[in-house]
This record gives sequence, C-alpha cells and structure tokens, in this order.
Amino acid sequence: MQKIITYLVILIFSIKITAQEKSTSKDNLEYSIKIKKVIETFFEGLHKGDSTLLKTTIHKDIKIQTTFTNKKGKNILKTETKKQLLTAIANKKPEHIYLVKLLSFDIKIDGNLASVWTPYEFYFNKKFSHCGANSFQLFNNNGNWQIIYLVDMRRTESCKGLKDKK
Repeated sequence: MQKIITYLVILIFSIKITAQEKSTSKDNLEYSIKIKKVIETFFEGLHKGDSTLLKTTIHKDIKIQTTFTNKKGKNILKTETKKQLLTAIANKKPEHIYLVKLLSFDIKIDGNLASVWTPYEFYFNKKFSHCGANSFQLFNNNGNWQIIYLVDMRRTESCKGLKDKK
C-alpha cells in the first residue's frame, strides 16, 4: 500500500511539473511576441519622431546608455536621461529620416524579466551611418512589458551597410 501511495504522489508531481513546463513555454512564446512588439513600437516612435508613442514602451525609471569608441581609440560610455531621449525625439526635424534596421531578435525571458539583443544598422536620410547592437532589459509591469534599460553600441567598422555603401 505504501508503494502505491508513493507511486501516485510521484506520478501526480511529475504530471504537474510537465504541465508547468508546457505552460511556461507557451507563456514565453506569448511574451516573446509582446516583447518584440514593444521594441518595434519603440522604433516606430523613433522613426516617426513620435515621443508620445515611444513613451508608451518605456518604464518611468528607464536607464539609457550608449557605448562607442572615439576617434582616439578610447571606449566611451554615455548616459542619457528619459527626458533627454523624449525631448530629442519630440524635436526631430521632419526632414531628418531615421531608420534603424533591426537584423535579428534574441529574446530571453525569466518570469517578469526579459533581455533582448538586437543587432542593427542605422541609416540617416537614407544613407548608412553606423551599425551595432542594442541590449534591452524589459520588466513585465503587471501584464505590460516596459523597457527598463537600454544600451546600444555604435561602430562604423565591420558593418554590412558600409560594404553596401561602397
């Protein structure tokens, strides 16, 4: 009798664990779609110069940074405030055309935290400017994924866009 009870307990727990794994996998797929949409909306706001649209994608306490190597070969890390970002987007001149071409999305999710890596090419007024990668951290704020951290890396060497430009 003891063996039967032990077997049933093990069976019930293994079924529950399997069901949870499937649920988590399904949730991650749904979350990945929502997270990708948040990032696409962020760039839609950037491209259009629509700070109101872009603001819907970011958390009130977002941290924004950029890294690059200057002309002297020194690595630089610049920090920008949310206000600076939104002001720059709102003041974008209509004749300035920004296009960030995202080359891929690598999305990792654990609970209410997501990390997204997006290599990109940046075009200004339809001319290649630079390439690099964005690293986004997102927080699931009770059903609403928001960007809490964004760092981008910018370079002009080893870019596919540069090859296309020549």
